[in-house]
Amino acid sequence: MTRVLNAEKRNPVSGSTRSVVVFLHGYGANGADLLSLADPLGEHLPDTMFVAPDAPESVEGAPMGYQWFPIPWIDGSSQEEAERGLLSAAQDLDAFLDALMVDEDLLPEQVALLGFSQGTMMALHVAPRREDPVSGIVGFSGRLMRPDLLVDEVESRMPILLIHGDEDDVVPPQSLPEAAEALQEAGFKEIFAHVMKGTAHGIAPDGLSVALAFLRDKCGF
Repeated sequence: MTRVLNAEKRNPVSGSTRSVVVFLHGYGANGADLLSLADPLGEHLPDTMFVAPDAPESVEGAPMGYQWFPIPWIDGSSQEEAERGLLSAAQDLDAFLDALMVDEDLLPEQVALLGFSQGTMMALHVAPRREDPVSGIVGFSGRLMRPDLLVDEVESRMPILLIHGDEDDVVPPQSLPEAAEALQEAGFKEIFAHVMKGTAHGIAPDGLSVALAFLRDKCGF
């Protein structure tokens, strides 16, 4: 049984929804954490709605923080618990995207996913396994979970932009080329990358500018 994800949204500047960006936050944060990006992006994407769900599980010791799945080296969970959590959250996110498209009368190609850290892990795990491809994925500072399974489980392929800081001490920068290689092996043709120089585990202005260009040029927003 899937869990309902609570979400906040920002309506399009123009008042007319022609596309939607779904923000997927990182471990210990919440939807509102990324929804602030709607301001700098929205002025250039006037017909785009921004939606930011909270992950399904609360984080102990962080009253407003949520997780998509446990992280063993942070919370002491087992690898099996992390794996179960990933698969469960994937079902939740799948159901959320299905409901969003029905509620907003959207086609999959009108939806893009923008993730940060654990949110990127969710985007890269869920979207390729959906029957119909979304318009694209922007993944900041994340990694591809279970790359060994992707070749056999991929259902749809879409343009993907991977962005990472070269001084990230939370998710190693090497995660970007590793993800790109696995995606190529799974048949993805449009994989783009950008390295944010001098950036740790975060989103720098140059990374956001590249993400905006991708949403406009590759997703058609």
